[in-house]
Amino acid sequence: MTIQQLKYIVALDEERHFARAAEACMVTQPGLTIQLKNLEEEIGIKIFDRNKVPLTPTIPGIEIINKARKILREADEIRDFVVNEKNLLEGELKLGIISTLSPYLIPLFIKAMKEAAPKVKFIIREANTGQLMKDLETGTLDVVIMATPAGNPNLIEHPIFKEPFVAYLNELHPMANEEFYELQPTDKAELLLLHHEFCYNAQLLDICGLKTSDKIKEQFTYDISSIETLKNLVRAQLGFAIIPQLSILNEAASGLFKPFKEPIPVREISLVVSDSFSKKLLLEKMNEAIWNCLPDSLKKDFAYRKIRWNDSPYFLKSVSKSA
Repeated sequence: MTIQQLKYIVALDEERHFARAAEACMVTQPGLTIQLKNLEEEIGIKIFDRNKVPLTPTIPGIEIINKARKILREADEIRDFVVNEKNLLEGELKLGIISTLSPYLIPLFIKAMKEAAPKVKFIIREANTGQLMKDLETGTLDVVIMATPAGNPNLIEHPIFKEPFVAYLNELHPMANEEFYELQPTDKAELLLLHHEFCYNAQLLDICGLKTSDKIKEQFTYDISSIETLKNLVRAQLGFAIIPQLSILNEAASGLFKPFKEPIPVREISLVVSDSFSKKLLLEKMNEAIWNCLPDSLKKDFAYRKIRWNDSPYFLKSVSKSA
């Protein structure tokens, strides 16, 4: 027994004619007749008396048709509920975000979302990429803001923007007075990484053309997870760092960071959800809010120009409009 078969018997009751009922259901008359026959054979009851003109329901058929109408109304209510649920902009949402982005984006994002969805309560958790993906799969979190692609087939990624990396240098670095940064051979041994940020570190190693971090900074080891700590280590002339552009928004006058020459290393930032997440309108509002709160310099450089990837998935190179 299917919802479609129930629709057919209700249409037959209303039209009392096979051809008109088939037309109302937008199916062929033979197709409707076959479905009615299949339903009657399945339940073992004749629903319509075909010997009467116009077509007339049998006594048990009348009861079956009435129940079919009730079931179809309830099916419509389920459909309406799903539509409303997808478009509902209220309630509680558990949001995760990678620790290398959270301190710089969340203050801007919260302000924007208060205006876009004032009835949604956000419970925000900061963690590393591996933990966030695990929490998404177990349902501990609803949505995660993180760098992608994650390579997880159980998750759905909705890209928002591409964030450039910049080089963070101390004042004695040989390129401290240059307009753009180019990787120096001596910098590879000085590269500072974050503890437990495996995806982030892997991207930095790729940018520097390194396969492993085993020989970096052999003279000391550290267990830190803060970009701000990396900056302080650089200022103390204890290393070299590659950090996301959003992390230097308030340091325009410091002169400690340098943009890369093309190809520019970037990371893609996305809203990531499980395949069962249904609040599509809320995702759209979050995507729009994040984009709108980004600094104009970032949006101007990477939003409206054609982009091509080079051999590494972590670099972008601009292309002229004629390309």
